[in-house]
Amino acid sequence: MRIGFFSDSYFPEIDGVTYTLKSWKEELEKRGHDVTIVYPANPDYEPKENEVPVRSIPNPFYGGYRIPLPQRMKSLPDFDVVHCHGPATVGRMGKFYAKRNDIPTVYTHHTPIEDYFEQNVGSIMAGFLQKLYVPAENHFLKDFDVVTASTEIHRGVEAEKLPVGLDTEFFCPTEDKMFEDLEDPVIGYSGRLSLEKNVGQVIEFTEDFEGTVVIVGEGPQKERLEDLGNGNTVFKDFLPREKLPQFYSSIEAYITASTGDTLGLAPLEANACGTPVLAPDVHPFNETIQNGNGERYEFGDRQDFDQKLRKCLDEKRDTRNAVEEYSLEGAVERLIEIYRSLGIKKKV
Repeated sequence: MRIGFFSDSYFPEIDGVTYTLKSWKEELEKRGHDVTIVYPANPDYEPKENEVPVRSIPNPFYGGYRIPLPQRMKSLPDFDVVHCHGPATVGRMGKFYAKRNDIPTVYTHHTPIEDYFEQNVGSIMAGFLQKLYVPAENHFLKDFDVVTASTEIHRGVEAEKLPVGLDTEFFCPTEDKMFEDLEDPVIGYSGRLSLEKNVGQVIEFTEDFEGTVVIVGEGPQKERLEDLGNGNTVFKDFLPREKLPQFYSSIEAYITASTGDTLGLAPLEANACGTPVLAPDVHPFNETIQNGNGERYEFGDRQDFDQKLRKCLDEKRDTRNAVEEYSLEGAVERLIEIYRSLGIKKKV
C-alpha cells in the first residue's frame, strides 16, 4: 500500500506523536508498504527520504512547535490511503487531498488539544475556547472513514481502539545504569515540561523524598520548574532516544502527574524496561496503569501520593509482561487490518 501520513507535529520536536509516526513508518515499511510523511517544515530539521515538509512559521503560543501555512501540494505521490494525525493545517490538507483523489481516510486522535489552552491564554479564555474547539473538531472528524484512539476519547464520533504501540524490542531492561553518583533511591520523569504534565506537583510532593528525583525534558515550563526544584531534584535535557532504555532501567519508579495524555507512552516505555509507574487516577492511566505495572494516586492528594510511591518502591512486579498488550507489532498489524477494511488492495 501507498500510505500518506499528514501530521501537524514532527521532528525536531520530541513528543509521542513524532515517535509514533517514526515507529509506524518503519514497521509498515518492513512489511513492504510505502509511507510518506507530510509535516511542518522546521529549519532545524533536514527532511529524509519520503518526508515532505510544508512551509510553516514559529508558534508564538507553544514554544518549539510550528504553524503550517495552507498551500497547494503539487509534488505528492499517489496514495492509496490518507492517514491524518492532527486537526490543524496539515491534517486538513490531507483530508482535502483524499477528497480530491477519492481515496479512504483514517484519523488518529493523539492529543486532547483543549487541555493545552490554559497555559497559552489563561483559564478564563481557555474555557471559552474549549467550548468552541471541541464541536469544531467533532465536525472535522465526522467525515473520516475510520477514527482511531489509544484509549477512550470524548468526541462525537465512534473511535476504533488502537494503542499507538510500544516497541518492546527496543524498550527493555539494560544492565548499564545511569545516576550511580546520585543518592538512592532514584525516581524520575521524562517528557514535555508543559502545564498539563503537572511536573510542578511531582516536585512539590517529593520535596521530602529521601532520594533523588530526576526530571528529564524540555518545554515552556522548564525555567519555572527549575525555580521550584528542591535539593533532591536534578534536571536534565531531553535524552537521545537510544539512551531512554538506560534511563528507565536506572530509576526505581517513573512518576507522572499528567492530565493531558491519550495513552501516556513514556510510562509504558518505563514499564517495558522493568520499572513501575506512579500516575494520577485520571484518564488514560485508569486504563493503562494497574496493579501489575504500578500504582495510581488521587490527583492532588499528597498523602496518597506518598503511600502509593512507597508501594511502587517496595513491591515487586512483572511490569514488562503487564504491557505486552501494547506492543508495536500488534498495533501495526491492526492498523493494516483497518486499511484493508477500507477496500485497499495490495499492489502487485
